[in-house]
Amino acid sequence: MAEARIDYDAVLRHAGEARFVLLGEASHGTHEFYRERAEITKRLIAQGGCTAVAVEADWPDAYRVNRFVRAIGEDATAEEALADFRRFPVWMWRNTEVAEFVRWLRAYNVDLPAGAPKAGFYVLDQYSIHRSAQEVIRLLDRIDPPAAERARERYACFDHFGRNPRAYAYETGPGGAESCEREVIAQLTELREAAAAATLESSIEEDRRFCAEMNALSIVDAEAHHRALFRGGQEGWNLRDRHMVRTLAALVAHLGRGGRPPRAVVWAHNSHVGDARATDMGELGQVSVGQLVRERFGTSETFIAGFTTSGGTVTAASDWGGAAERRRLRPALAGSWEELLREHGGAACVMATDALEGEGLQRAIGVVYRPETELISHYLRARIEDQFDAVIHIDETTALEPLERTSEWVAGELPETYPSGV
Repeated sequence: MAEARIDYDAVLRHAGEARFVLLGEASHGTHEFYRERAEITKRLIAQGGCTAVAVEADWPDAYRVNRFVRAIGEDATAEEALADFRRFPVWMWRNTEVAEFVRWLRAYNVDLPAGAPKAGFYVLDQYSIHRSAQEVIRLLDRIDPPAAERARERYACFDHFGRNPRAYAYETGPGGAESCEREVIAQLTELREAAAAATLESSIEEDRRFCAEMNALSIVDAEAHHRALFRGGQEGWNLRDRHMVRTLAALVAHLGRGGRPPRAVVWAHNSHVGDARATDMGELGQVSVGQLVRERFGTSETFIAGFTTSGGTVTAASDWGGAAERRRLRPALAGSWEELLREHGGAACVMATDALEGEGLQRAIGVVYRPETELISHYLRARIEDQFDAVIHIDETTALEPLERTSEWVAGELPETYPSGV
């Protein structure tokens, strides 16, 4: 059976001239979501003037990819450029679809006329305390060795807690240990003051200073995020999404210095790119990237597309930290948006959400899939017309293929009728 494809022209028409195009996903492990998101992004780059792709990942891991796609790194292949993605869930970025997009992006940039702005691959997330600390020190070693030594002394605070962020969160929360908050804020402040006072000799040095600052910002916000997780409530989630928007704003300001602000595409889960005010997440006090981008830059400058599916397979773990498995999705629940889109959209469709009124259930799968508690674990209530500007529905989807396929992934999940085959 031929794969269902969406109408890319329809997506671009809906997006119009919005400076920020946010493309979601209903799971972190669906092949079609990654493929179609990449195809839309290619068109936004080649036809729509987009020069920044910002993804739900950590700065040190993805900036290596950015250097590759801009042909200034040491990696020879896309797979090598993706090698720093080793933290769970590895398959989220080390997969065949991302590798193909990264290869395309490098080829596109290489073929540009001299002086034309290249498209880059950037990040929004904040989990990389230790890797980001290493990057700050490495970059400062090149431009300001005394400052690098001060950074080593400050970030040594984390050495007392090992490399497990959860251990740090516990020790500085219920354990009563003094946190590293003061040290990491001091380091970020110094970097910002140095950047403001510096007479920059080249764009390369400016990029290095910016990367150091973004890594330092990630550490500040990650440190606060991990401590917040032990306090419960919505603070941890909100700190993370606010960080992603702060990073996005800093990125477009950096890329647009002295010229026209760039157009950016954001790749993240539906629960981040969708407007939380239109979901029961918002009723609980959560904010989201989509909501914050709309508030900061305006609804006319923001286009949000969510992705949905009714059934098929997905790459996910059974528990946090587990191996990548190819899991079978349960059919969309009765009364869900997925069921409605299956009935009215066909195999694949792009729909403006102003035609989808009311409230309904919406499936959301992260990196863990628990079909035995499907409703509780993977559904929220949403007013989809306010959550997204458009929805892209692909009725039957398949599992994302990791670059390193585990035995569990290759075997897949047996159908419910095994062994009878009925």
